[in-house]
Amino acid sequence: MIVSSTVQAVEFPDHLQQINEILDSLSSCERRRLCYLCERLDADCSVASVKEMLKSKMMCQENAHLFLEELMWRLGRFDILKRVLKVSREEVERSLTYRQLLPRFRVLMVNISEDLVIADVEDFKFLLSHTLSRERIENAKNFLDVIVELEKLDLVSPERVDIVKDNLTQIGRIDLAKKVATYKMSAGLPEPISPQQNYRASPERQRPYFRTAPRVNTPVYRERRCEAQLDCYKFNTNPRGVCVIIDCVGNDGEMLEQTFKALHFSVILFKWLSADDTLSTLSERIRRRENHSGDAFVCCIISRGTADHLLGTDMFGRGLPMDTVRRLFTAEECPMLSGKPKLFFIQRYSAPEYMPCPRTEHRDEDLETDGGGGHPMCHSIPTDADVFWSHCWTDECQLEQGQHRSVYLKALTDALERAQRRYVQILNSKCNIYSCGFHISSTISLFLF
Repeated sequence: MIVSSTVQAVEFPDHLQQINEILDSLSSCERRRLCYLCERLDADCSVASVKEMLKSKMMCQENAHLFLEELMWRLGRFDILKRVLKVSREEVERSLTYRQLLPRFRVLMVNISEDLVIADVEDFKFLLSHTLSRERIENAKNFLDVIVELEKLDLVSPERVDIVKDNLTQIGRIDLAKKVATYKMSAGLPEPISPQQNYRASPERQRPYFRTAPRVNTPVYRERRCEAQLDCYKFNTNPRGVCVIIDCVGNDGEMLEQTFKALHFSVILFKWLSADDTLSTLSERIRRRENHSGDAFVCCIISRGTADHLLGTDMFGRGLPMDTVRRLFTAEECPMLSGKPKLFFIQRYSAPEYMPCPRTEHRDEDLETDGGGGHPMCHSIPTDADVFWSHCWTDECQLEQGQHRSVYLKALTDALERAQRRYVQILNSKCNIYSCGFHISSTISLFLF
């Protein structure tokens, strides 16, 4: 025992010299990953701090040289393996087939971090906007920073990885989600029984990152009586579907037109419509057979309005109820669009409430029902199924600014164009803004085949 201690004391000066040479060669990002692999979660990754941490780790390791070799191999610094540790990459790889000293969970998180691009990290952070505080999200510069914050809240650990797997799936990184699932299976982790067990409640979860606009409760599901259960929407027709744009203020209609044309939609742009003209235009659209051949329907409306009504170009009057717009495209009113995603993007410029003047009321019984030339996809689809409703509003004084553009619609088009450029299987477009009186919460997931 005395001999063993003496040998370790003799070897440690060599390891100390190696640590100094290694840290001189590592960047700040590499030191951050090294700290995470060594189970250190604090933010201090200075050379002096990491040096003390490595010295402490080396004192606790029976095979200190193997520990350093695996660290450098995991960081991909094969030059340091050869120059400082005097071992080849192949030798370390052979050694790792028999023994791994670093925790598998941390190795997995580091590997995932290396495979994510900046846009992926931003998407991942977005999905946690109601889980982490705004300060935590803003301070997280990369994926490992996000994981560290989740670990501090005990939402992620070697035994709890479901939130990571689920969010990777939602941002379209199915390849990485499968790696997490493989780790979970090999570690023998049980499947969660309920969402409450997956994501332990904490004060952080009660504090939202963004204020969000009220959303129409429109569940997307299909009952068990359907003959064919659809896990995702078919989205392969050309054109993809019809996009109707009604621009009553004359600012952003052309921008939306270009975006949805690039996404292979058949786009129809109407400008400067009154409330009555808006209703008649939409009613006419749903009666046309060619509008039902695509796999989706998109409606964008830019208008002045009150809390529940759209005014169009009208200065006075009650306006068009937004709920009437939504119900125009339900399975009951338009059976040929049942089972297909119907997406609505509403940019409303809030106008003062006016006393209604005498005018023709919009009654549900006045709406014509499209009988269709065929049968609906599934007779048991709920009335409000397959509807996505995104509603952003700001004060109409914004229109007085020269060359005004909607922040909401600009964020929407940018997200859609970015997703198209990435050529991912899942087009996951997100817009979530809260600034200067703008309120919006939107998430779209269109599965492409």
